[in-house]
Amino acid sequence: MKQKDKELIFATNQKKEFILLTLQIENFVSESKIKEGFCLINSLHATGAIIINENEEGLKEDILNSLTKLFPDDINYKHNIHDNNASAHIASILLGQNQTLIIRNGRLQRGTWQDIFFLELDGPRQGRKVLLKIIGD
Repeated sequence: MKQKDKELIFATNQKKEFILLTLQIENFVSESKIKEGFCLINSLHATGAIIINENEEGLKEDILNSLTKLFPDDINYKHNIHDNNASAHIASILLGQNQTLIIRNGRLQRGTWQDIFFLELDGPRQGRKVLLKIIGD
């Protein structure tokens, strides 16, 4: 069984923002030469999430608006005395900080409309990191 690792590093520009990762991850899978296995995608941040969904502008706006309604910034969270970002932490836990996708025949398996995103919940930030690990043959 082989393993390949890669670290993606990027900046975000907005408080809440979708960062498309699909092409970078698919290129990494292709370069790995692994034909059958798994690709693990892991955010190294407690205020970001890894999500898989459709890359449609209206839907992305709906998701961000829904997150703002579900986890408003202006509630008196106890954590906010430290960083004023409790809503981002709570959203991150519920959305998830990692995903696992299957590799079959050397290709990442995803649905027709599925793309992979880092979802920034507490930006803008420099040096955001996502780790990729491919395990397989």
